Amino acid sequence: MENIRNIALVGAIGAGKTSLVEQMLFNSKTTNRIGKIDDGTTVMDFNPEEIERKSSVSLGIANLMWKKNKINIVDAPGLVDFSSEQISASIAAETILFVANGASEFDVSLEKSIELLVDRPVVKGFIINRLDNEGADFNKAIERIRENTDFNPTPILIPIGSEHKFSGVIDIAKGKAFKNGQEIEIPANMTDQVEERKMELMEAVAESNDDLLEKYFEVGELTKEEMTIGLKSAISQGKLTPAFATSATHDIGVTDLMDAIVEYLPSPADRNEIQVIQNNEEKIIQLSDTGDLFAYVFKSFSDPNVGDISYVRVFSGKMTSGSDVYIPEKDSKDRIGSMYYVNGKNRVDTDELKAGDIGGLVKMKVARGFDSIVNTNSKLKFREIKLPTPVYWQSIKAANQHDEDKIGAAMAKLLDEDHTLNLDMNQETAENVISCIGEQQVSLLQKRLKSRYKIEANLKTPSVPYKETISGTADVHYKHKKQSGGKGQFGEVYFRVKPLARGAGFEFVNSVVGGRIPTKFIPAIEKGLVEVIGKGIISGNQIVDLCVDVYDGGYHDVDSSEMAFKIASWNALKKAFEIAKPILLEPVHNVQIIIPDEYMGDVMGDISTRRGKIQGMEKKGKKQVLNAEMPLSELMGYYPALKSLTQGRGKFIQEFSHYEKVPGDITAKVIAAANKED
Repeated sequence: MENIRNIALVGAIGAGKTSLVEQMLFNSKTTNRIGKIDDGTTVMDFNPEEIERKSSVSLGIANLMWKKNKINIVDAPGLVDFSSEQISASIAAETILFVANGASEFDVSLEKSIELLVDRPVVKGFIINRLDNEGADFNKAIERIRENTDFNPTPILIPIGSEHKFSGVIDIAKGKAFKNGQEIEIPANMTDQVEERKMELMEAVAESNDDLLEKYFEVGELTKEEMTIGLKSAISQGKLTPAFATSATHDIGVTDLMDAIVEYLPSPADRNEIQVIQNNEEKIIQLSDTGDLFAYVFKSFSDPNVGDISYVRVFSGKMTSGSDVYIPEKDSKDRIGSMYYVNGKNRVDTDELKAGDIGGLVKMKVARGFDSIVNTNSKLKFREIKLPTPVYWQSIKAANQHDEDKIGAAMAKLLDEDHTLNLDMNQETAENVISCIGEQQVSLLQKRLKSRYKIEANLKTPSVPYKETISGTADVHYKHKKQSGGKGQFGEVYFRVKPLARGAGFEFVNSVVGGRIPTKFIPAIEKGLVEVIGKGIISGNQIVDLCVDVYDGGYHDVDSSEMAFKIASWNALKKAFEIAKPILLEPVHNVQIIIPDEYMGDVMGDISTRRGKIQGMEKKGKKQVLNAEMPLSELMGYYPALKSLTQGRGKFIQEFSHYEKVPGDITAKVIAAANKED
């Protein structure tokens, strides 16, 4: 465990994460050439969708040996739509390194990644990449991070030169300069800056440890050995956030970054505790090479050529091929089959995976993404992962009728790959609704249905599950009488109809006395009402919060039947709706909108146009939080609108709150649309 480093690379789109991995693999002689994104030849981006888009859409894994240490790298896509991949990457690693583009302003995708992962219980650091580009500025990039986040990055590797003159780095902890991995003299014009950075780093290291702080106060400085040991400890405890300068495409600082990963970043042995669940209670367990098996599938997907593949992180003990294991989330046993180490799409077989390591499993029968793997007698499981709430919805349907039977199974496999995608059958609107993080995510799902399973799928904005009720009362009578050549039909009912409180549902009252309607026909009356309540009267939506009291009626010894009374009930209720002032109810959601201050006015104005009600606001970190209520019909298209209003920097979370009366003009439109469909 001491000789492993697990690193998750996340952050800005186009910051060079994948290129960085390519250079690290080449420098370690794991590969003999550097793959190019434009050519579709990189180790990490090997899926057809990634080659076509020239950017990552799913996480990739690579491993390399460096100075007798194994570095496992999990490279996650930068786009917020693929949040599930970033969360998965953070589960597998001890350290998240946020990769920023040193030549651009503070990037929205970097901001989103930080917000998504800031609470993950792992070490965080920053790589400022692309420092050879025009306009690149390491110090400005650090300042932007400090201004826009709650992080205070401390530079460890700083650049020598800038833009096209960026030629090497200085390791502040060592007080040494490097070019292409070779030590050089610190440039004379940088000695003051290096001294300033050294004091900044020394103070940060000293403040992380009481003994070092005392020594620093007494002597005024720390030895190089104290700095190195103290730096690693401070980073491992999360008390210091390191920052590193690199250019992946010109291989500047990459070798030194690899040295820093091995020397300063924590191994699994340094962070050897994990919070787990045992018998529904949280507990902390110690992780070790010799402990009981505790592993976690942080990503699973289906490969058309290989079958189901699971990426697994072994936290404690060891996993051996052919062994029986237990999957607590599924309460089922499983068996470990083929195992391997991963480098992109390339695999190297192994018979075991040890504590601290990352690998792949093939064709697990039970275990899928976000499942624990433990010994058969264990009661431990990983804590439930908190996922972002959906902010974008689309209904999905097979374009061809003959694919309807196949789409369910195909969707189940694709949903296994991304836990921020959900598929629910809305019983009220009879639609399969995907809830997710964004448009790109659902677009990729649509493409994969076609490329992998040959299923064309249509997407559209889902119908809103309105409900119908009444705001007044009615006393109605309906007689159903039909005479034909044979037996006739006869059923007569008198109803008192009134509204009930919100959420009360449907209440049926039988007040018939004196045998005016025989007892055997009363259930038919109720059944008839339940049928029409399910279908609705004015808009085709379910009727709620209604009381129907049948208090009188009439029957015929020969012609009365259950069907006759059902028909009488249907028509009586329809008649009541004409009198009792019918209204539509719509679902209203609580919405928490998180935005930078400068967009507050525009967002508040937009909420008003969407019939939203602002409940209050509060400060959260560097941003403002608007609490509001918004109708679901308006929330359906809010995600792209908020992105547009805030240059992508706004986000929101939501949950259902209650049903509320729909304004008259909108009610008329909904009813007209329903009648048009009919």
